[in-house]
Amino acid sequence: MHNKLTILFPTLLLITLISCSMQENEKGWTKLFDGKTTAGWHKYGGGAVGSAWKVKDGELYLDTLAKADWKIKEGGDIVTDKEYENFHLKYDWKISKNGNSGVMFYVQDDSVKYKASYETGPEMQVLDNDGHPDGKIFKHHAGDLYDLIPCSTKTVKPVGEWNHAEIICDHGSLTFKLNGTAVVQTTMWDDAWKELIANSKFKQWPGFGAFKKGHICIQDHGNMVWYKEVMVKEL
Repeated sequence: MHNKLTILFPTLLLITLISCSMQENEKGWTKLFDGKTTAGWHKYGGGAVGSAWKVKDGELYLDTLAKADWKIKEGGDIVTDKEYENFHLKYDWKISKNGNSGVMFYVQDDSVKYKASYETGPEMQVLDNDGHPDGKIFKHHAGDLYDLIPCSTKTVKPVGEWNHAEIICDHGSLTFKLNGTAVVQTTMWDDAWKELIANSKFKQWPGFGAFKKGHICIQDHGNMVWYKEVMVKEL
């Protein structure tokens, strides 16, 4: 009996994993990170993903020990090879103590016209609220639509724990979810959206938040950060 159970359990586990994978595919989800490589991504402005972005145990992480400065080739923001228009993005993130990062969308991958990803792409903030200086700034907390709209409620988990985030862009309707709770809901590109930008740090960049299609971007802010289970569904 013991031997039969020993054989049966791994078989059932394998069937369950295959079933879950098939269900994800059936629902239209596509993995943006395969858990093994940085395939499907490149450095903002072009070129291969820098060596400071590493993959281990199914996690994509920024190794700050492997780079001297966020501006040099070993690090830097990374963007998807593909552009997205209407989509549902979901991912898990974990930040280091005093760390800062973020996920941007509708980024225009043109480093000649836009020297940085944040000149065009709105951001869902990734932050150690308690340790990083931005934790003291309104609209700069984890889960915020960075510098535009604060979270309606604080659902972020402590440093070292995984957070589950979602960004849903559907024909101008924008929703952020953090750990299962909708924390930001707004409409893009209308007069109220333009006013938000006009009253933010982004007002100096006319291309910010103006595009309806673009790349998804993971930010290198100079701190250790981990991502996994990065998936997208086009709407």
